[in-house]
Amino acid sequence: MSLATLSDVLQPALRGGYAVGGFVTLGWEEMRAYVAAAEAENVPVILQAGPGCREHTPLPVLAAMFRTLAEGASVPVVAHLDHGYSFEECRIALDCGFTSLMYDGSKKPLNQNIDETARIAEMAHDAGISCEGEIGFVGYHGGAESAGTDPDEAAQFARQTGVDAMAISVGNVHLQTSSGDGLDEERIRAIEAVTDVPLVIHGGSGVPAAQRTALARTSSICKYNIGTELRMAFGAALRDAVGADPDRFDRVQILKETHDPVVAATRRVLAALKPA
Repeated sequence: MSLATLSDVLQPALRGGYAVGGFVTLGWEEMRAYVAAAEAENVPVILQAGPGCREHTPLPVLAAMFRTLAEGASVPVVAHLDHGYSFEECRIALDCGFTSLMYDGSKKPLNQNIDETARIAEMAHDAGISCEGEIGFVGYHGGAESAGTDPDEAAQFARQTGVDAMAISVGNVHLQTSSGDGLDEERIRAIEAVTDVPLVIHGGSGVPAAQRTALARTSSICKYNIGTELRMAFGAALRDAVGADPDRFDRVQILKETHDPVVAATRRVLAALKPA
């Protein structure tokens, strides 16, 4: 079995000057493609169950799929809860077999975020798994605006929560369909100067590829969450498969044709995060 915790894959990345891909999943087809791409690149991978995914598929089913893929994988696979919004949701994920919990209290007052995240981190650590927290709200393309992470607050958050990874808001935005203006590197340097916790970029699809690579190799950013970019690759492949023959109706045969394009897109992401 290659099932791993978040710390198992991020601590080597922090020491080695590279980053790990955290890929937002919506179904079996993407999960399988993400693991295949990681094996082809010989790198670890983080499979992430976000809120949208959890609305469609129950947590126990997602945990079973993640763990099944990990059991057959030749590289470390992390089963990660992305944007857990309550203690109860995180507890259920832990009980189902997830190996990493991400609690998102970023919209709450600092002290409340610290207290709630610390409680979940303690629960995770008692069970031998990892916890990611978020300080500084990361907004959404066309939606709620971001609130940048304050370095002093980040230092306090890391110190008082005991998280294994810390998601920060430094110009990144969720659901961005094209490269944006890039991350605020000055703010990143200020944050990493006051904490040695591995840093996480949510909304990684909107970060220019060259900047992803440079920061993976030269900063404490050890994890990029990528969802939109790969969902777009899946959607394009699915449209091609459906459009190729209007008489086709077998969903299994149609969905099989998304595999190779998603693997190829995922490999490009992973290759850019490797060490120099």
